[in-house]
Parts: sequence; C-alpha cells; structure tokens
Amino acid sequence: MNIKDRFPALTSRDYFIFWIGQFISLIGTWMQNTVQPYLAYRITGSSFDLGLIAFSSTLPTLFIALPAGVVIERMDKRKIVIAMQFIEMIQAFILAFLALTGRIQIWHLIALSFVLGTASAIEITARQAMLVELVGKPTLPNAIALQSTIFNLARVIGPSLTAVVLVLIQNHGEGWAFLANGVSFLFVIVGLLFVRTPYRVVDPDQFPEKLNIAAEFKQGWIYIRSNLVVLWIIILVALIGFFGFPFSNQIPAFARDVLKQAADTEGTVAARTGVIYMAQGVGALIAAAAISAFSNLRRKGLLMTIGSFVFSFGLILIAFTRNLTVALLLIGINGWSTVAMLMMMNTLIQLDVPDVLRGRVFSVYLWAQQGVAPFGSLFIGWLAQTAGVPRTALVSGLVCLIVLGLVHAKWPILRQKTA
Repeated sequence: MNIKDRFPALTSRDYFIFWIGQFISLIGTWMQNTVQPYLAYRITGSSFDLGLIAFSSTLPTLFIALPAGVVIERMDKRKIVIAMQFIEMIQAFILAFLALTGRIQIWHLIALSFVLGTASAIEITARQAMLVELVGKPTLPNAIALQSTIFNLARVIGPSLTAVVLVLIQNHGEGWAFLANGVSFLFVIVGLLFVRTPYRVVDPDQFPEKLNIAAEFKQGWIYIRSNLVVLWIIILVALIGFFGFPFSNQIPAFARDVLKQAADTEGTVAARTGVIYMAQGVGALIAAAAISAFSNLRRKGLLMTIGSFVFSFGLILIAFTRNLTVALLLIGINGWSTVAMLMMMNTLIQLDVPDVLRGRVFSVYLWAQQGVAPFGSLFIGWLAQTAGVPRTALVSGLVCLIVLGLVHAKWPILRQKTA
C-alpha cells in the first residue's frame, strides 16, 4: 500500500499546506505549554496555582464554545482560524516580553492564559469544522488522525527543546520559549492565507436570515439527544475532563516534589520536567501515528473503550510511583491512552454528524471536554495542595474507572460502535 492510499488527506494541496504550517506552530505551542506551568511553580511553589492557571485558560470555553458553534457555521471558518491564531501569537509575544525583562508575575500568567483560552475556544471549533472543507468527508478520518499525529509529534519536540533552553539559559530561559512560540504562529497564519476550502458548501437556505442562537443550538441538541453514541461520548468526555485530564497540570509538582532527589538543582528539575512531558508526548505520538496509518480501522468504539480504561489504570499506578524510569513509562502510557480515547471520540462524532450541524454538535463536545475543565483544574489543584499529588492521582484514577465501568456496563453500544 503506497502513501497515497495510507495517508489520502496529504494528497490535498490545501490540507498539506495547512498541516505543515500548523506542525511548526504546534512545536512552539508545546514549548509554551511546557514552560508556563514550570515557571508558575518555580515562582510560587503552589499546586493550587497550577490549577488556577489551567482554570483561567479553559474557563472561556464554558461560556464561548456553545454560541461559537452556531456563529461559526455561518462564517468563513478559514478566516476565523487566521484571526484567532493572530490573537494567540500576540499573547505569546507579550509573555515573552514580560519574562525576558524579568517582570513576569503569577497574575500575568493567569490573565494571559484567559486571553489564550478565549481565542482557543473559538479557534478549535472553527478548525475542526474546517477540516472537512479541506479534504471532504471520505478522507476526514485520515485528516483528523494526521492532525493528531503532528499535535503529538510536537508534544515530543516542544518539551525536548524547552528542556534544552531551560538548562542552557538559566536566566529568563522561559522568555525565549515564549518568543519561539510567538514566531511559530507566523507559519500557520501565512500558510492559511494560501489555502482554499474546495469542499466548503454555502447554502443560503441552510440558516434563517436572522441569527437565533438559542433556536439553532436547540436543533443541534435535539440531534445529540437522538444519537445515543454521540450523547454518551459527550457525557464521558465531560466526566473524564473533570476528574482525569486536569491531573496533567500537576506534572511540574510531580517532577519537583514526588520524584525529587537529594542532589537536585534548578537545572535538573527543569530537565526532569521536560523529560516527563516528552514521555507523555512519545506515548501520544505512538497512538496518533498508528491510528493515522490505519485510519480505516472499523472498531473505533472498542479502541476508545480500551484507551479510557488504560488511562484510568495508569493514573492509579502513577499514585504509587517514586522512580523516574517507571514514572516515564506510566506517563507515556497515559499519553497513548489519552490520544487513543480522544481521537476515537472525535472521529466517531465527526462521521456521525450531518454537515449542517457539525459546528453546533462539535461545540457541545468541546464544551464538555474543556468547559468543565476549569472546575476540574481547581478541584485537582486544591486536592494536590491539601492531600498531595500521589493521592490526587489515585482519586482521579479511581473515579474515572468507576464512571467508565458503570457507563459501559449499561450502554455497551459505545464499545461496539464501528465507523
């Protein structure tokens, strides 16, 4: 089987340009994602502050994602993505300026995380809805898988570059990582200026002349309620998004406090933090690459189920880990399971949803995944601060495991779903 058959989305000129530009941008994004919690924990030493920053970055999704799904369907999604990427670029440059001049404070990180979260809440919905306009529906599963592949390859490259920067540049090294992220946005923005959306369908009869967000959103919700698979995927991702995913915000605390060594210096802690993020990225990359190469896999519901249970057991085992090598293995498994689960959820929803409802339904999925995350981040941050990181991992894993067991026992249709 040749590359064209294995990766059909890459035969689209427009998708390929966007894919390359986004890959470069994502490397910068993961440099910032790695260095920002490390910087915050270095400034305050508070696990709760790590949760507070995550709360700030995901809170906008709670309010914006649902109406954005309605509005985006009426507009040129490519132009929306360009505008939001520009805002994210400015946010990174401001962070770089504050860090390089030594003026950065914890409230700067919280406020600018809110700005980034606001732009991302709109950009993610628009970008996911735009993919089908670049490649068409038959090639959409491969396009989604390839998106996840570069996202997770960047999760490996970004943290590794960040670790090098932090070790080599002891003073204001975080600022250079922020600056690199700002520059990286230029690649995806310029690429999108040359991209066309050949599969975009503009139907003037699709929407009423007057925008009625409540009525149009209701149409999407009626569809969700009528489709048990989509409904329970959304419920599951909300529950795991509250109890499970926010634990990753505690990686800097896990690296510094749980895995601490007697001879630790700031450089070794920075390197250890970067290596843990990189291990998570390697596991995620393995999942994304395998799914990209075999995007015609039919038992997507089964893979989603396996990923979700492995994720839960992984968190439980992390709670008892004090050895770096074992921790890297478990964090890598955590990365694999997260991607396997989320990619299958995303793909099953995208393939089931009619084009006219895509933005609305996906915005509900995004709201479930990230809209509840702010409160999950605060809860996990508070729990880590009061009970410790290991007990927090144990509680997170056990709750996710119990929820998954109950849901799959009552609704086996989830693991039986094919596409």
